[in-house]
Amino acid sequence: MSRNKIGDFCTFCLGIVLIGVLVQSAGALKGDRLVFPGVDEILRAFLRLIATPRTYALIWTTMKHLMVSLLVSTLIGVMLGIAQGMIPFVRSLLRPLMIMLRSLPMVILIVIVMVIVDYARVPVIASSIILIPMISEAACEGCLRIDRELIDVYRLNADFNPRVLFSVYLPLMAGYLRQAYVNAVGMGVKLAVSTEYLVQTRDSLGKAVHMSGYFNEYQDIYAYALVMILLVLLLSEGPMWFGRAVKRLWNK
Repeated sequence: MSRNKIGDFCTFCLGIVLIGVLVQSAGALKGDRLVFPGVDEILRAFLRLIATPRTYALIWTTMKHLMVSLLVSTLIGVMLGIAQGMIPFVRSLLRPLMIMLRSLPMVILIVIVMVIVDYARVPVIASSIILIPMISEAACEGCLRIDRELIDVYRLNADFNPRVLFSVYLPLMAGYLRQAYVNAVGMGVKLAVSTEYLVQTRDSLGKAVHMSGYFNEYQDIYAYALVMILLVLLLSEGPMWFGRAVKRLWNK
């Protein structure tokens, strides 16, 4: 491991310590150990949750909502983004809709979806609607940044088709889509848990957070927050770590 990586890891650890210091300081300033429990209480609650099988059932419910919403938003967002990047008319036509979806407060959108569809579908539908503009914007920007000479080369041989999409467009847009995926995972977890909280989805992290707040178990709320942070790190950074590990093994 290089010195730069060791330094980054140490700085990251210091950032975690800083979070603990901020929580402790907030508790001291507020003078309320119930709302701001000590770091030791939060860690004990976290370890207790990790050792409880039910916690993994809650995580799985939220993961299902997240994976389906990511799949739906990726398929729709990439298609819309490529259409916007290739056709100026479509880009201008959809721009007001994308601005509205990005600007609309999340709570309002979730309430609207709750009125329209069954509560069981709200976490997936609401999350997908909010994530689509994020992925669509990245796909559109990636499409616009493709070297026009490469586009002219494939046009000499064939029209736009699925082969061109998967062999030309998507590989050249990979950097933009990768960053959009990282952002979408973090946002998707927050959206899924928030919608589960509002619609009281059974056996989910959102429902667990609600029940912890109802019974004034704030140390569990912070512990669930740690679980969500680890979940985001695993889903966003895990594939990249795995890819780099496979690449190193392949080069050996």
